[in-house]
Amino acid sequence: MAELQEVQITEEKPLLPGQMPEAAKIHCVETPYGSVTFTVYGTPKPKRPAILTYHDVGLNYKSCFQPLFQFGDMQEIIQNFVRVHVDAPGMEEGAPVFPLGYQYPSLDQLADMIPCVLQYLNFSTVIGVGVGAGAYILSRYALNHPDTVEGLVLINIDPNAKGWMDWAAHKLTGLTSSIPEMILGHLFSQEELSGNSELIQKYRNIITHAPNLDNIELYWNSYNNRRDLNFERGGDITLKCPVMLVVGDQAPHEDAVMADSGGQPQLTQPGKLTEAFKYFLQGMGYMASSCMTRLSRSRTASLTSAASIDGNRSRSRTLSQSSESGTLSSGPPGHTMEVSC
Repeated sequence: MAELQEVQITEEKPLLPGQMPEAAKIHCVETPYGSVTFTVYGTPKPKRPAILTYHDVGLNYKSCFQPLFQFGDMQEIIQNFVRVHVDAPGMEEGAPVFPLGYQYPSLDQLADMIPCVLQYLNFSTVIGVGVGAGAYILSRYALNHPDTVEGLVLINIDPNAKGWMDWAAHKLTGLTSSIPEMILGHLFSQEELSGNSELIQKYRNIITHAPNLDNIELYWNSYNNRRDLNFERGGDITLKCPVMLVVGDQAPHEDAVMADSGGQPQLTQPGKLTEAFKYFLQGMGYMASSCMTRLSRSRTASLTSAASIDGNRSRSRTLSQSSESGTLSSGPPGHTMEVSC
């Protein structure tokens, strides 16, 4: 396995007082299904897994995860873990457009690229964080390589293949909508798109004017041709690691749960997601001495004062731990943490 390139860069991003800029190393390795680019921040920590992310369709690791990992309270977490951000082939910044007729990897094949990344870095275990298509890819990887995955954070995952009705609707939509509009409809709810907020305008511009739009369409097609993950609660096909399920209240095809987030919670609610992620890590035995986040301190105070006034306020809590709801099973009860934000 040969490394194709390695460069050192310094990210320009808001820094906390006294915080030094993070150095990022970009690597590209060959796999049986083509080359894959990934960016590494930090250095490996003894007896700790790496945090490995995988982005959704229409995005790359920066546009998908930067608001989350640059959030102030997240800095305590990233100081304790090395992290690896994987870009799907052709999605990295500056990626050349694939030639006409290029056979883009399936989502299963994209999952099969991850062992090459870990082998190159000599990382033995990871905690995966995936959004949409990326969540599916990491789930497939965890099913195939359960001993290398300590935990999964799955945001807006759809583990099911498209049915005939979905397929027909997708084909009809393709006759009247452009690829960018279809992808935006996957990322955000119709309500969000109609509101045309600054965030929506930003991501519409990113996707519509992407120089690698042809590559994005290939990733989009692979996502729409995904196979069923065939999860079975208590059956043979199940995730063996702790899982944190996350869904935005306005995520397409999901029921609304809270009223202050959108279809991409890592973009719209990085504070709540950071808080939930910290609790998830603590439940796995990491960061036991971590202090409360600003959000959890303020929420604890407000919930304490409001509890006797309105019992329904408990609905506004970010975290809900249960193994009886949702479509993913991760083993014994209590190993699935479900978050709506």
